[in-house]
Amino acid sequence: MRSGVKVAVVGGVFAVVVGGVGYGAYNVLDGLGDSGVGGGSDTKATSSEVKTGPVTEDEIAETSKAFLAAWAKGEATVAAELTNNKGDAEPALAGYSESAHVTRAVITPGPATGSKVPYTVKATVSYEGTTKPWTYASELTVVRGLTTGRPLVDWVPSVIHPELGKGESLETGESKTASIEAVDRNGNVLTKEKYPSLGAILDDLRKRYGAKAGGTIGIETWINSANADGVDKTLLTLVKGKPGKVPTTLDANAQAAAETAVKQFAGASVVAVKPSTGEIRAVANNPATGFNTAMQGKQAPGSTMKIVTAALLIEKGLASANSPVECPKEVLYQGNTFHNLNYFSLPPTDTFTSSFAQSCNTAFIKLIDDTKDDAALGKEARDVFGIGLEWKTGVASVDGSVPEATGGEAAAQYIGQGTVTMNALNMASITATARTGTFRQPVLVPTGLDGRQLATAARSLSPNVTGQLTAMMRATASWGTGKAAMSSVRGDKGAKTGSAEVGGQSTSNSWFTGFSNDLAAAAVVQSGGHGGDAAGPVVAAVLRAGQ
Repeated sequence: MRSGVKVAVVGGVFAVVVGGVGYGAYNVLDGLGDSGVGGGSDTKATSSEVKTGPVTEDEIAETSKAFLAAWAKGEATVAAELTNNKGDAEPALAGYSESAHVTRAVITPGPATGSKVPYTVKATVSYEGTTKPWTYASELTVVRGLTTGRPLVDWVPSVIHPELGKGESLETGESKTASIEAVDRNGNVLTKEKYPSLGAILDDLRKRYGAKAGGTIGIETWINSANADGVDKTLLTLVKGKPGKVPTTLDANAQAAAETAVKQFAGASVVAVKPSTGEIRAVANNPATGFNTAMQGKQAPGSTMKIVTAALLIEKGLASANSPVECPKEVLYQGNTFHNLNYFSLPPTDTFTSSFAQSCNTAFIKLIDDTKDDAALGKEARDVFGIGLEWKTGVASVDGSVPEATGGEAAAQYIGQGTVTMNALNMASITATARTGTFRQPVLVPTGLDGRQLATAARSLSPNVTGQLTAMMRATASWGTGKAAMSSVRGDKGAKTGSAEVGGQSTSNSWFTGFSNDLAAAAVVQSGGHGGDAAGPVVAAVLRAGQ
């Protein structure tokens, strides 16, 4: 053991005390060079023979222990040498104490799963006489260096903190923005501790409205956004600033239901909107931290897009709820073959409602040429459903997109594939518009707080078209593909299912959208399969909470 280093056991792990500053870690391991661990980033080999093949269990254990010990002791250079990217790792590790002001860290690893090693960090953050504990969990992966053959930690920023991304950094100090207290429509306080999915939204609200709401700054630890216009993420509050009150349209009950519902499925997102006003009642994602997929995602929506397509076809007089349409098992369109799920077909006497409720792809594609306008679907989406009108919800959100397309690409768009992109917010709004016939731009923050102008669509659907569209959605919920998911939902209800094929995925994304009385909700579950199987129960849970 090196001179001047004292070792004590803290909470079952070794605490190495250097220079009066304590960092919990493993005991210092001697003779690492003999075991083949360490020796610098992946830059050069130290022997004529470079080891290849997967890393072994011993290499994973020894490399992770050595890295975590060096990091916990504050030895940024030593820890960085144990990664495959010293150039990026060293300043990030150094910043843990220098910028984030972590003065102590006890790092406790768990059992390795393959080459991944999870661990818990119990840190102490100190700034200008204020000290506060900070606990979180993350993981690292051990890989073999491409040129050295040595086992090394695969460097990614999330090694330091799970929410840290490329180009981002940790910092502790006086906050950049004033504190807020966000409340729901009934005055209930919304916190990221109680509603984890609102974390990014609350940070965004703070940046946009903190000063306007009369809040003051505090002392915090946060993640600096990689983008100049991005939103910093607050991780720890050492000293609270005086919060300014920021009203939202969210509903605490619906939000709680949404948070619980998305936990059923990895990669789930859901949004609920009130059709009569456009007010957003709930937003939730799993994982809860990180990117707000529910409001900022861009994905093909699958057959939920048929709500827009059906509105277009009915408006153009090419179909009606009670008129028969052809639904063959497959159809050829401009050299591209499209088929229904499991190649099902329907009798030629079945109505358009039946094709909609059972999600017949071919019935919709066969009517494309009759529209006599390649841009017809995009126009319908924009002029009636408000898609692509630059929504101003009060927080960061992304509008849907239906770019002009021809040939097979146009056919794919009619069934929600190809170049169409949506997120749960967009689909909840589309359902809300179908429910009332009029687009009302979704909002999360009342316009009275900042006077922003909301987007307005060029026209509404006629009562006749609205009636047919909602009737078809009711059929989907009562006896169509949405029946099982919507069986527990009461009131006047309707739905549409969707499964979106994504390149590189063996299982399609699950989409589901529905309404119950004056609440609409939409969800997507990554690789969830059929819409009614995964996304359906998520939507149903949120709709039930609003009843």
